[in-house]
Amino acid sequence: MMDRAALQVILLGMFLMSATSDPVKKKKNVDIYSFYINSTVTSRYATTTVITSRVANTLNESQEIQFEVKIPKNAFISKFRMTIEGKTYDGVVKEKEAAQQQYNQAVSRGQSAGLVKSVGRTLEDFKTSVTVSAFSKVTFELTYEELLKRRLGKYELLINAQPMQPVADLKIDVHIQEKPGISFLEVKGDLSIGDLANAIKTTRADKDAWVTFYPTQDQQTKCKSCGENGLNGDLLITYDVERQNPKGEIMVSKGYFVHYFAPSDVPRISKNVVFIIDRSGSMHGRKIKQTRLALLKILSDLDEDDHFGLITFDSEVSLWKRELLKATEANLENAKSFVKEIRDRGATDINAAVLAGVDMINRHPREGTASILILLTDGDPTTGETNKEKIMSNVKEAIGTKFPLYCLGFGYDVNFDFLTKMSLENSGVARRIYEDSDADLQLQGFYEEVAVPLLTDIQLKYPGGTNLTKTSFSLYFNGSEIVVSGQITDNSVESFTTEVIAVSKGNNVTYQDTIMTKDPSDVPPENEDFMQRLWAYLTVKQLLERQVLLKGQEKEEEKKEAIKLSLKYQFVTPLTSMVVTKPQEGEVEVADKPKEEEESPILPATGFSQQHHSVGAPFYHPGVQYSVLSAAPSVLIQPRYDIGAPPDHPVLHEYRVLSDTAASKSSFVPVPLPVAEEETDTLGLYQRPTRPEIVLVPVTMSAPTVHRGSNRFLLPVVGQSKPLCFEVPLPHKLRLLQDSASEFSMNGESLTGQNGFNQIDLHYKTNHHLTIKTTSIRYRDGQNQVEFLWGQELTQNNTEGVSLILRSNEIDVTMGNIHIVILLHKENWNMFLWPAVRTRPKDVSLTGVLGEPDISYDEIQGTQTPTLKLKDQEVKTSLVMVKDYRLASAPVVGCWLVPFQALTQRELSDFTVTQL
Repeated sequence: MMDRAALQVILLGMFLMSATSDPVKKKKNVDIYSFYINSTVTSRYATTTVITSRVANTLNESQEIQFEVKIPKNAFISKFRMTIEGKTYDGVVKEKEAAQQQYNQAVSRGQSAGLVKSVGRTLEDFKTSVTVSAFSKVTFELTYEELLKRRLGKYELLINAQPMQPVADLKIDVHIQEKPGISFLEVKGDLSIGDLANAIKTTRADKDAWVTFYPTQDQQTKCKSCGENGLNGDLLITYDVERQNPKGEIMVSKGYFVHYFAPSDVPRISKNVVFIIDRSGSMHGRKIKQTRLALLKILSDLDEDDHFGLITFDSEVSLWKRELLKATEANLENAKSFVKEIRDRGATDINAAVLAGVDMINRHPREGTASILILLTDGDPTTGETNKEKIMSNVKEAIGTKFPLYCLGFGYDVNFDFLTKMSLENSGVARRIYEDSDADLQLQGFYEEVAVPLLTDIQLKYPGGTNLTKTSFSLYFNGSEIVVSGQITDNSVESFTTEVIAVSKGNNVTYQDTIMTKDPSDVPPENEDFMQRLWAYLTVKQLLERQVLLKGQEKEEEKKEAIKLSLKYQFVTPLTSMVVTKPQEGEVEVADKPKEEEESPILPATGFSQQHHSVGAPFYHPGVQYSVLSAAPSVLIQPRYDIGAPPDHPVLHEYRVLSDTAASKSSFVPVPLPVAEEETDTLGLYQRPTRPEIVLVPVTMSAPTVHRGSNRFLLPVVGQSKPLCFEVPLPHKLRLLQDSASEFSMNGESLTGQNGFNQIDLHYKTNHHLTIKTTSIRYRDGQNQVEFLWGQELTQNNTEGVSLILRSNEIDVTMGNIHIVILLHKENWNMFLWPAVRTRPKDVSLTGVLGEPDISYDEIQGTQTPTLKLKDQEVKTSLVMVKDYRLASAPVVGCWLVPFQALTQRELSDFTVTQL
């Protein structure tokens, strides 16, 4: 019998998961008999008994079989098991130092020291393999756990499945149980459309929801990203719970309790917010442009009773105004003019800039408000006070616990540990802003989370509770949730009391509640230990977070407590390792959980789809063809000429190889780099030239997803080759088109972070109502109702004055003499709708965002900035590349981007609606 050697797995883990059995690419050699994903969410605590995958070696010889799962960064793995021909090999969690010998052995043998690697912004990839005898079977099983975090009023569970071949027995089961009841639940994603929609079943009860996904082998080849390799896509389950009790939700089970506190019936608190913006030389190029764009949109979102300040810094600190100003329309316009002129230059004096922001808030106290400091920087302090410990000490002393400091680190050059510690010391958080095409959206997304403070100085008290998680919070924001867990000191007590003391608009408020501990539990017996595990998960998370702040004996004691709990509950954390014994002799593989600072940067993408490309094969930026010229792991290529596209979105023609590196590969993903206007710095191995460039990266790296913070609409014009386009910021509910005379209207709703619309409603006369969603279509004609599904066979429906024709991904709608087509588009993981007006009646004045008739303009020559004469006004513009979603192929076209107000002579608020 062969000796057994240990496999050490050091893992961590957001709730995205994918499972891949890699060798299935050799379909004739490996068969997957079953592929299961089972996720149970009990009171926000998600346990994913990840993927049980029975894989059979059909060869008449031994071969290696791999198992690969993408792990969410916020989750803890708590179980890994391999079963080979009835024999089980379990993972055992040990203290990290205890596994050091195996780690050293692996390194000394030249074996990979990392089964886990970072994948993009939120994932880590876990991979292992085992040698399986001829005609033998292996089952892999992985479990991880996570407390779902509420952001912007919802929880998200994202499950990605990629078994790499059609599987006869493929099941995804999700069960969500929430004691107060589920207020809404939605299933989206590319595994929920077309034929696959028929494989999804959602069942709702008062406190439970079940989502099942059981596709047939035939269905597994029918989705857009599927084929002979089977499924490759995701289910996104979004939900929230009922919140009828403002005192929160309390659950008690087996000596433990959890308290969820998220009141929404309190008035918003006006805020004092100071933005501290790094304008040093390292912010050159796209970073500073995206920062300007994000700030302009954030300023538009300020409420009129908010006060704000702007500080920019390099080696000098510049204040837009010395005092906080009210967010009036005039002040915001002046601030936007200031933002548009921010230019990069000089060094980085973080100390002076943050202290100036603190001083600005301290000099202008406002009773009953909430103050927030937001720092955005991309580098280390390089001038002024550069000692980081001294900077942190200065800032902590100046703030004095009065308000939080949020630190946003732009890119990978930033010292993220420094920003994390400085923000945690001042009741805030640090967030990395990835240097990518959607960086402005990331900045806006963070601001949205802190945009509406509801309570300040929150203290939660639990008489009779012990070993409590964090109970003191400086701010509570709308759409978020405060979670506290602990143990009950006396299990014989019949009741348990909670008390929350906070400040609302300058007034003290108290929430007090008592529950009976002997009430029958709503938790099923199989999940009854979830609350103890939730408490342990939250405790370990907070102990690890505090390690950044503590020193000496206190730090060591809390580290020991975190290790103790991790070992007891078999959590794989930064302080523990999982050791798995494998049947092969002398085989040791080691995986270390990568730190935030150690993650490999993903090169930024601008408009490229994530596709695999073989050497010599062409690949495309929309409308333009390129070729892969070399087979190295990364190839730097440069355009020989361009066609005059805007520098932040190059559309380029021919390329030549500048350099390549390392061993050959056969597949690449195109990843464009930002244009460097006057750059001389380096990125990795490469000197960055002054012209646009693209790096081809092996498919083992993922190209980032492109997002947008606004919808861009194209308008037809008369007598000119280039159309006009305008932007409408997300999210919104808009009157898209209206003809009052014929009683016709079309309204659309968009969501933050997604292109297009998630729902479009059309109304005609008093009894015709058409509701179009990304999942279904419903038409009501008085008392009659018809429902359709996207992807079904050609369907026609005709009633008085209304004609509907449903094709695979578009619905043709005629109401009266107005003809509209609604198209269903899919980009990355998002489905969205887009309206196209095909026929508009003559001599009828249509209103709405799309109501503008064909208009004309003239280009004014000789101006430094491109300028158009439009409706008797001179309008500054820029040439941008936009996807024309009015067509199914969504071609990229050039258009003149002009302000919405210049086109319509009205404000956007004139076109918003409250109901669709």
